Amino acid sequence: MMTPRSVAVIGASDRPGSLGEAVTRNILAGGFKGDVHLVNVRGGRIGDRPVRTSIAELDEAPDLAVVMTPPASVPGLVHEIGARGTRVAVIITAGPGNGDGGEANAAWRSRILAAAQPHLLRVVGPNCIGYAVPRLGLNASFGPSSLRPGRIAAVAQSGAVLAGLADWGSAQNIGFSHLISMGDMADVDFGDVLDMLARDNATRAILMYVEGVTQARKFMSAARGAARVKPVIVLKAGRHAAAARAAASHTGAMAGSAAVYDAAFARAGLVRVTGLGELFDAAETLGHGVAPRNEHLAILTNGGGIGIISTDLLLDEGGELATLHEDTLARLNGVMPRAWSHGNPVDIVGDADGPRYAAALDALAEDRGVGAVLAMNVPTSLTSSADAARAIVTAAGAKRVPVIGCWIGGPEAQAGRQVLHEAGIPAYDTPLRAVRGFMHIVEYRRGQRALQRTPPSVPQTRSDTVLVREIAAAALAENRSILTEPEAKRVLAAYGIPVVPTEVVRDAGEAVAAAARIGFPVVVKILSRDITHKSDVGGVALDLASPQAVQDAVRDMGAKALALAGTVRIDGFVVQPMIRRQDAVELILGAAEDPVFGPILMVGQGGVAAEVVDDRALALPPLDPVLAEDALSRTRVDRLLRGYRGRPPAARGAVGEVMIRLSQLIADVDEVAELDVNPLLVDASGVIALDARIVVRRPAGQERAARFAIRPYPVELESSTVDRDGRTLAIRPIRPDDEPLIHAFTRRLTQEDMRLRFFGPLRELTHEMAARLTQIDYDREMAFLLLDGEELLGVGRLAADPGFEQAEFALAVASAEQGHGYGTLLLEHVLQYARTRGIRRVVGHILRENHRMLDLTKRLGFVREGGRAGEPDIRVAKITAES
Repeated sequence: MMTPRSVAVIGASDRPGSLGEAVTRNILAGGFKGDVHLVNVRGGRIGDRPVRTSIAELDEAPDLAVVMTPPASVPGLVHEIGARGTRVAVIITAGPGNGDGGEANAAWRSRILAAAQPHLLRVVGPNCIGYAVPRLGLNASFGPSSLRPGRIAAVAQSGAVLAGLADWGSAQNIGFSHLISMGDMADVDFGDVLDMLARDNATRAILMYVEGVTQARKFMSAARGAARVKPVIVLKAGRHAAAARAAASHTGAMAGSAAVYDAAFARAGLVRVTGLGELFDAAETLGHGVAPRNEHLAILTNGGGIGIISTDLLLDEGGELATLHEDTLARLNGVMPRAWSHGNPVDIVGDADGPRYAAALDALAEDRGVGAVLAMNVPTSLTSSADAARAIVTAAGAKRVPVIGCWIGGPEAQAGRQVLHEAGIPAYDTPLRAVRGFMHIVEYRRGQRALQRTPPSVPQTRSDTVLVREIAAAALAENRSILTEPEAKRVLAAYGIPVVPTEVVRDAGEAVAAAARIGFPVVVKILSRDITHKSDVGGVALDLASPQAVQDAVRDMGAKALALAGTVRIDGFVVQPMIRRQDAVELILGAAEDPVFGPILMVGQGGVAAEVVDDRALALPPLDPVLAEDALSRTRVDRLLRGYRGRPPAARGAVGEVMIRLSQLIADVDEVAELDVNPLLVDASGVIALDARIVVRRPAGQERAARFAIRPYPVELESSTVDRDGRTLAIRPIRPDDEPLIHAFTRRLTQEDMRLRFFGPLRELTHEMAARLTQIDYDREMAFLLLDGEELLGVGRLAADPGFEQAEFALAVASAEQGHGYGTLLLEHVLQYARTRGIRRVVGHILRENHRMLDLTKRLGFVREGGRAGEPDIRVAKITAES
């Protein structure tokens, strides 16, 4: 797909108005330098080109085939081109069904994949408008014919959205590196395309229109990898479901919602936009290569009102206005009229001409506190908007600081916007669009910084997985899917989550005795396997201060429950102390399983009004303290937790610990399907769970981490070994909180060892580099630490390609510990791990002068594959598994 040398157009036509004619015309008119083969069973000629009647008549196997024949013919054609050696087929044809995505279309797609797979042929589509690589002159689509080459890739499930974006780009002087219509994604999906575009140096940023994601773990790995190296802006359609599914828990009701996609995109570092307008705005700034020096914006305007409006919008979007340096103010005072605003926004008043704009921009460009300049203009009869735009374009300052234009108005302003577009400066027609265009880049940078934060170490907590599984098994043996409240609290306690003491009683007499043991006042709740929400049937009585109150509550509660809920079984009652925490805040914490992204966690404002208040944030597990804090900070109730009007801040860290423990619970115990802790009381002294609801299911029998979009820390890969001297050493996967350990390790490496490991002089790792090395996905990437107690002896690393056919290793051993066999031990461990993952080949790149590493790889069976004269490194490879 990236650089095809030849293309076969199967279904080519010159019949006006036909799909085949539109695609054929675009391919022939695009200027593609490779071979183009036209195929149609009718044969003949199109222009001066012959049309072959079959694939068998082609002189060569085309790299790429574009298929737009009737549905019934497609599977056979896919088999035929695959057998010839074609590697990619773009299937524009829609399925045979009636457009409802029913069984006929699904069966047809299955036949296509069955035809493609034996030949390792990848399929784009079907039911797409095609794809284009404008820099190659390749337009294999029936979208717009005139495409500009550029450095933005556009990827969309909707052909209409893609076509609209392409046409808009031409009008705005914005080009694209790729335009890819995904269609039904029978084979090639967003994960594949993101992997491809992440490695493409011709692509500076990626725009995505997403309706749904398949293979969530693959998508998350690819999205995280792409977003680490370039901005990825995503528009998710279908944010409002027609109806929410019925669920036994509050958290379960959120599964499948747009909020889950939001959480997944944020976790991957993608920037989410909410409409096509915003997607176009992002394309405007990214397409023109705007790269702010920092995140502080200066606003240059000839109208005070629009400057104020833009400032409000910037602050509303979470942006920051630049504070101008005294030298900048002095310089502006020297070249501006006395009536200028003397601050930011820089209002150079309504009669500002081109030279005044240029002088102001030059002054702002010299201020290092200014990250970018939003230059704004409103047409007046005193000056020319086009002249002002030309002054901005030619000003020296435009070469030193990124400029975003906003020329507001109709024909006069349009002339100015055209000047800016032609000069490669983004130009908007409203302040909101201009501010959002700037903020998309800011949000991307902030998201990357947030993902690179180093979490603190989490103390190991007690967890009794066996007990939890026994509780779930007992309930399932009774054909119950919902645990009783006492059972749910035992589950929480098994994972170290504080719960209120609870006694189960059968009648009013036992309830009074239990209350006397606990101490008044108490809470009494009904216990019934048939009642999910106890408060809905009057099944909760609070603040009971006497034996008589307890007795009356039990009798009234039983009667109400029977009257309101019909024929239900009353299993007894629950008595617990009345927890009085005057400054406590009620939270709800939960877990559920999303059909796409697997387990999700939720935190928000709790209590009986949790659904009405609707204040909650979602996160994808696994969690660490940083990710838990981030989710909590996205709720409104977090403002209360931070303290107000003399109330001390609550123990927010303790809330995070509970979230982490719930994350571990759902990772360990597949039987837990849904879970709510509501309310979880939190104040300055800590947290305590007052009630919980847990839905269980029979285990699916799959690998522990298979349900997760992001693989949890693989505790099962922790092991130990004995070195030559008889010392017992630990080997375990790296963790995000190992960053300090990695910094200490690399500081102990000699400069020569650092050079041999990182292929260049490097005194020490930056935080960003260390975060990249410690925050891995445990799926495509793995790194093993060799430890003697707390001392790090060495690191062995493996990074697999997306298809897990090949992986590259890297190895470093502490300089003072070399010669003890630790390199051999680590590399053998890495190779064994590669075998268990089914990775066929492991390769490494080693500097020529790194004789120890070359000798080590030779002893372990690696062979040299590269290393021509003049190249600094040698490539070695080893077969680790049969294909």
